[in-house]
Amino acid sequence: MELGGGAPGPGRPVLEQEGIQVLQQSGWLLASYGWYILFGCVAVYLVVQKLAEKMRGQRRNRPNAAGAPLEPDVVVRQQEALAAARFRMQEELNEQAEKYKEKQRQLEEEKRRQKIAIWESMQEGKSYKGNLKLNQQEIESTASASSTVPKPKPNKKPLRGGSYNPLSGEGGGTCAWRPGRRGGPSSSG
Repeated sequence: MELGGGAPGPGRPVLEQEGIQVLQQSGWLLASYGWYILFGCVAVYLVVQKLAEKMRGQRRNRPNAAGAPLEPDVVVRQQEALAAARFRMQEELNEQAEKYKEKQRQLEEEKRRQKIAIWESMQEGKSYKGNLKLNQQEIESTASASSTVPKPKPNKKPLRGGSYNPLSGEGGGTCAWRPGRRGGPSSSG
């Protein structure tokens, strides 16, 4: 299927011959797979149109997107509302801190009164232990009502007995060391 003849002549350069060969090959490709290529292009076009439509719908639903300009009045109102909320939160925090300080002062005052009572009872020669137990209960009841952090319980794990020796194999445990056999040439039977 040569269009123009055999060898390139003075009127047909080599580049033109290569162009004709490429067109012949692409013609074969279109002849074999033309309908598939056409349907594929149509499908890609429809998908792109559908995605573009969804993107336009999302932009309409979000008028104040990150790239959209905001009105100055809206921005000022938002900043004022944010500042007011921060101020309220700070006031609440300050109020809670004052309550905590007042409770701490009351506890310190109770402890000071207890120490004075103990000192006075010791000066009079009386026992302070009975008085101490009553005051301790009062202080603990006020302290438990005021503090929300529980005291950690002491960890009382039983320790091994004083006679434990890991090399002897006694004293429990899953591993025990035992000396190896003394073997020699005469012990092999």
